[in-house]
Order: sequence, then structure tokens, then C-alpha cells
Amino acid sequence: MIDLYSWTTPNGRKVSIMLEECGLEYKTHSIDITKNKDQFEPSFLKISPNNRIPAIVDHDTGTSLMESGAILLYLAEKTGKFLSTDAATRWKTIEWLMWQMGGLGPMAGQTHHFVKFNPGVAPYAEERYAKETHRLYGVLDRQLGDSEYIAADYSIADMAAWPWVSRFEWQNIDLNEFENVKRWYVAIAAREAVQKGYQVPKFTANIPMP
Repeated sequence: MIDLYSWTTPNGRKVSIMLEECGLEYKTHSIDITKNKDQFEPSFLKISPNNRIPAIVDHDTGTSLMESGAILLYLAEKTGKFLSTDAATRWKTIEWLMWQMGGLGPMAGQTHHFVKFNPGVAPYAEERYAKETHRLYGVLDRQLGDSEYIAADYSIADMAAWPWVSRFEWQNIDLNEFENVKRWYVAIAAREAVQKGYQVPKFTANIPMP
């Protein structure tokens, strides 16, 4: 049994999608980050010292992990799924996982903060982060022009990036500008495990479609 501590954010959905894809048994604990309280509880800080979701406790191994990228790698190693054993493909997958962790996620997150939630407060920041997010969609689109999925087969790289793209409306992104991203996004959205994992820890809305 795995305990998942999560909320309805792209980072949280990465892990719930992976758990569903792997068919692992897990129990969800809601950490409502909108209340600015749950994530600071001492019991949660023992699991996630950075007071961020998601986090897991794997009772099979006694392993406790924070940081979505680390959790995806751990679950891939645990199950032998969604991370190739072929060295070239494996490193390509990890490369694009790091791209999401260091690029798409942080930049799109800042776009959400300034463009969606605080429009007009900081025009320079709005322009800066919106442009960078748009650029990163272009990077992803070019990558997907050469491959069905980000790193050959469907992998943790796709599970990491897809939930951030699912908020394309928050980022003022028109997916019709990025035909390869749109094709990839729609195909992944049709997966049963993605549809289930997207609604963890609770239903918010249907998956946005272009």
C-alpha cells in the first residue's frame, strides 16, 4: 500500500496518473494547499520537509519521498514500467523529465500566478512568463514532431509534462498553434488511467479539451 499526499495540481496529478497507470494500490490523503494550513502540519512536514505536494509513503519498503520527479523515478524503478531499460531511451526520458521539472513546470506555474490569478499587477512579469511558456510549448512541439511520445514510448516524461499542458487555458495557449502537442495531448487524455488520476484527490472538472 502506498499513501499519496496530494492536491488537484499538475504536480499532484503526475503521481496519481502514474499510480493508476502502474495499477498500484494507494490511499489518497488530501492536502488542501488553498487553506495554507495542511501542508504545514508537523505530520506532513515529516514526509515533505519542503511543505509541498505531492509526497508518498511506500509501506512495502518504508520509503518516504517528496518531489514529483523523484516519485515518478521511484515508481518506475519499483514497477519496471514507463522507464526504458535501453540506455539511450532511458536517458532521453530522464532528460525530458528534468526539462519539465526545471522548465515547463516552473515557467507555466509563474504564468498561472501572474496571468491568471493576478492580471494587471505586474505587466512585465506577465509578458516574461507568458512568452517563456509559449517558447517551451514550441520546444515540446518540435520534439513531438519526431516521436509519438516525448521519449519514444509512453513514459514518465509524458506523465510529467501532460498535467501542465492540461492547463493550457490558464496559460492563454492555443493548442491549435502546436499541432504535435495537441495530437499528443488528446491521445493521452483518452487513457483510462489518466482520466482516473486526473480526478485525484477529488473531481474538479472534466479534462480540458482543445
